[in-house]
Amino acid sequence: MTGTQKKTALKAPKGVPDYVPPTSAGFVAVREAITSAARRAGYGHIELPIFEDTALFARGVGESTDVVSKEMYTFSDRGGRSVTLRPEGTAGVMRAVIENGLDRGQLPVKLCYAGPFFRYERPQAGRYRQLQQVGIEAIGIDDPALDAEVIAVADEAFRSLGLTGFRLELTSLGDQTCRPGYRDRLQAFLAGLDLDEATRERARINPLRVLDDKRPEVRAQLADAPLMVDHLSDQSAAHFAEVRSHLDALGVAYEVNPRMVRGLDYYTKTTFEFVHDGLGAQSGIGGGGRYDGLMQQLGGQDLSGIGFGIGVDRTMLALQAEGIDPAAGGRVDVYGVALGAPARAAMVPVLAGFRRAGLRADMAYGDRGIKGAFKAADRSGAAVTLVLGENELASGTVVVKTMATGEQNAVPLDSVVAHVTGLVAR
Repeated sequence: MTGTQKKTALKAPKGVPDYVPPTSAGFVAVREAITSAARRAGYGHIELPIFEDTALFARGVGESTDVVSKEMYTFSDRGGRSVTLRPEGTAGVMRAVIENGLDRGQLPVKLCYAGPFFRYERPQAGRYRQLQQVGIEAIGIDDPALDAEVIAVADEAFRSLGLTGFRLELTSLGDQTCRPGYRDRLQAFLAGLDLDEATRERARINPLRVLDDKRPEVRAQLADAPLMVDHLSDQSAAHFAEVRSHLDALGVAYEVNPRMVRGLDYYTKTTFEFVHDGLGAQSGIGGGGRYDGLMQQLGGQDLSGIGFGIGVDRTMLALQAEGIDPAAGGRVDVYGVALGAPARAAMVPVLAGFRRAGLRADMAYGDRGIKGAFKAADRSGAAVTLVLGENELASGTVVVKTMATGEQNAVPLDSVVAHVTGLVAR
């Protein structure tokens, strides 16, 4: 390399975002709000592999879906095996439940997961090639009350973050007793339309997917298409009515959207999506549904399940649209300003005491001047700043400054943790 040549700066792959302070605090707050709502409803944590055998997603998600046919990151490993970076969570959860025998224990199996998923699509705001999701699955029991619980967990999570401008859209995609007849009706209807060859092939494999076509010229032809909710079996209709009754009792508002089609093939019966009108055309922030038959399709028992996936990035955009900062309150509770080396040595164990007490604590490290140290304290968002200098060391005290009011008091060093913990808890 010559002296005039410059090293090319390394960058993250296209569509793969970094989450760095201070915005990463919002990311953590959103993820924790969703997982906390799941934990309160009895969902245990499951950690899934980042990649799986490609056949899992081809069989579980559906080869006619855009996810499998266009969007998966699939490659051969060094052993010549075809593996795929996980594009969604449900198929992996079902595989893990079968492999670990969880389906032979107490039912329903209730699981929660969080992490990155991968889809090769055009990156845009809140829709990345490495997307972040939180999901839950309830497996083994077909009970409309369980459907309502899953939906209510998501609703509670959004509301706990302060979101108000979202809507829940709900429908039923029927079961195996009514779907074949509806499929025939829909295919007969689609056969009379002016469709391109690719769309006709999609109609042959999975006609429901055609209803999800976003092109105006296709949507105009679908105005009179038969709808699944008008052809439900008695059992599916009763199931859907009971789900709505439970949601009414829970105070979860919803709109029935008979034209909703989720992007994955495994959905049956209850299907739902949360949308936020502040996000424009790409308004979805999370959704899911019931997937009776998926476990058996993947080699397990014939057990039903229901779950959701919520986009963390999409939820953060919805919060931004409503002017909500999910991480408001600062990155720490207590910030220490130590004036001189002896004071710094005394401050270190004091801050450790705060951390053991469950508070977030930081300090001005290095040879930062007093002006810079106090600026750092302001930027930290701490509720309380501790100031320790020579005079305080001599008297065995520390100055406690309440940042909201500016009030300052000298407090004995040996009792400052208890004193400040009481202030922060108020």
